[in-house]
Amino acid sequence: MPVPWFLLSLALGRSPMVVSLERLVGLQDAARCSPGLSCHLWDGDVLCLPGSIVSASGPVLVPTRLRTELVLRCYQETDCDLCVRVVVHLAVHGHWEEHEDEGESAGAVGLELEEFRNASLQAQVVLSFQAYPTARCVLLEVQVPAVLVQPGQSVGSVVFDCFEAALGAEVRIWSYTQPRYQKELNLTQQLPDCRGLEVRDTIQSCWALPWLNVSADGDDVCLVLDVSEEQHFGLLLYWNQVQGPIKPRWHRNLTGPQTITLNHTDLVPCLCIQVWPLEPDAVRTNFCPFREDPRAHQNLWHQARLRLLSPQSWQLDAPCSLPAEVVLCWQALGSGPCQPLVPPLPRENVTVNKAQEFPLLKVHPNLCVQNPYSNGERQTTYHILLTMAPSKQVNSGEKLQLQECLWAESLGSFKDDMLLVETRGPHDNRSLCALEPSGCTPLPSRASTRAARLGQQLLQDLHSGQCLQLWDDDLGALWACPMDKYIHKRWALGWLACLLFAAMLFFLLLLKKDHVKAAASGRSALLLHSADGAGFERLVGALASALCRLPLRVAVDLWSRRELSAQGPLAWFHAQRRQTLQEGGVVVLLFSPGAVALCHEWLQDGAPAPGAHCPHDAFAASLSCVLPDFLQGRAHGRYIGACFDGLLHPDAVPALFRAVPVFSLPSQLPDFLGALQGPGASSPGLLGKRAEQVSRALQPALDNCFLSLGSPREGRGTGHGAEDRT
Repeated sequence: MPVPWFLLSLALGRSPMVVSLERLVGLQDAARCSPGLSCHLWDGDVLCLPGSIVSASGPVLVPTRLRTELVLRCYQETDCDLCVRVVVHLAVHGHWEEHEDEGESAGAVGLELEEFRNASLQAQVVLSFQAYPTARCVLLEVQVPAVLVQPGQSVGSVVFDCFEAALGAEVRIWSYTQPRYQKELNLTQQLPDCRGLEVRDTIQSCWALPWLNVSADGDDVCLVLDVSEEQHFGLLLYWNQVQGPIKPRWHRNLTGPQTITLNHTDLVPCLCIQVWPLEPDAVRTNFCPFREDPRAHQNLWHQARLRLLSPQSWQLDAPCSLPAEVVLCWQALGSGPCQPLVPPLPRENVTVNKAQEFPLLKVHPNLCVQNPYSNGERQTTYHILLTMAPSKQVNSGEKLQLQECLWAESLGSFKDDMLLVETRGPHDNRSLCALEPSGCTPLPSRASTRAARLGQQLLQDLHSGQCLQLWDDDLGALWACPMDKYIHKRWALGWLACLLFAAMLFFLLLLKKDHVKAAASGRSALLLHSADGAGFERLVGALASALCRLPLRVAVDLWSRRELSAQGPLAWFHAQRRQTLQEGGVVVLLFSPGAVALCHEWLQDGAPAPGAHCPHDAFAASLSCVLPDFLQGRAHGRYIGACFDGLLHPDAVPALFRAVPVFSLPSQLPDFLGALQGPGASSPGLLGKRAEQVSRALQPALDNCFLSLGSPREGRGTGHGAEDRT
């Protein structure tokens, strides 16, 4: 059934919103005036020389407003061009000079009145027109009888027919007088193309244009091109970005008719379509149908990525511009929203694909960034906490949160620090408050909050230099004060009781030594991988480190290079495999392109090519023992396989090794961790949390691995999807 966000087809051809244009016959330019005015158009174009502004000694006519209309200039019934009609509204600027001689004779005054009735104001109005590659200037002479002149009042308008322009062009128009008495008027206008006008049958350049319909087919979007058979045309999908040039995504020269299918996940608001016939100087029609599509806006935020460039600068990478603001906020330890620090810190607009700076003296793991974003009438708020972890989107009614943390890897997890906000006013007035979930508590205070109870101690810490200053300027300052010592003092007796209880519990648990040892250290896991380069080794190391924190007892050759060199890869693997299996552990085969190639060598030749592998490659040495287990059916329960998203698809693993589960990481992390922990695995909720921790630790190394390989992930990009479905 059609998806709800695409109820109607959008057409580039005829639609109820097209405009029918007036037709002008003949090639001659013309001018006409409103009643009471007379005007004349000079023959030929004039030089576009506005000159400097001069003072008027009396009343003069000046342009006050520009207006345009689109018309058709036709040479024959079906041979017309688009033309821009310009309407200039005029008014009187300045006053008549007053007579200073009060003794003038009545006859002289009467004579001047008679001359005034017969006089008129005259102006030379210049219209300057630019539309690449055309530039023209025309001169209009306008006269108005003096008896109709009222200073500051409009006297009428003059109409010029007309400036020819290309469909879809951007035109600029200026108007001023010679001599120039005020700043020139200007107007910029984007002209419609063939799809927005009732001109398909009258403008010949529109006859051969491919006409395009956009419709929905389930979760897919279909581009249906109404093109006659054997007609050749070009089709371009591109990202129309505000900053910088357009980014082509997919381009093909095709023959009509065609239907092209796009997956809805490829849609973003700035995804546009350009079509044109493959003819010299052909008109190109652009169409951006997804600007207001809610699903496209969701996809945009799914594709947005935040990168830390330095301790105090970051960049938001996204295919389209994001109309959003950024403000620093403070994330306290534990649950609760990130509290914005406005005031004293100002909000800043986000510019995608451009480095952004924080006005900070020091960085802190609890100091984050909040990015509220509003999309049309549907109020959708996005909060961005900048970090290297993958994005998590939490849908709450009509609110959506995209949360990331850029300093988690370098500074560690959130700290139990209290943020003090110092605000500075005029006359050196200062106030200090502590930021808490209930608001900013003034210090000192008699409230019952945590900061109020410790108010004096916090002030002493601030004055003694024990707090870290994060930000400082004329408006105020931010300070982070550690709270650990107050927790230790308050709960010293409680800790002592806990230690006594722990000692008794430990004594009881010693009776079940083996069970306690297994519970404390977790199951054993031996990771085997092929030496596929430094980037892949860092990725394996990140996975091993993350698994150690679950807890699991992990062995990997990266951490045993000395023993590996002393014993040799084969002996080291035998010892590790025997110990892991005796303890009920599991051997994890990490498949990569290099590992798959090694497996094919063994499966085809029975032995690896001499000298073809790294001397420390434990994976190559282990195949002589691993293969018999799989060939004789002893692998189940003792081995599992894994590969990484984008580096290798699970179907690429040789069929022999798919006798055991093969997981793709990080997308299948919960199932992978469940298989590692065995029958006594944790609850699904706990497995999900642990998978989230491993994913956050794994994602930066996975991204760096792709960068070191210099290749995009498999299956990414609009181009591949569109090409496969064409």
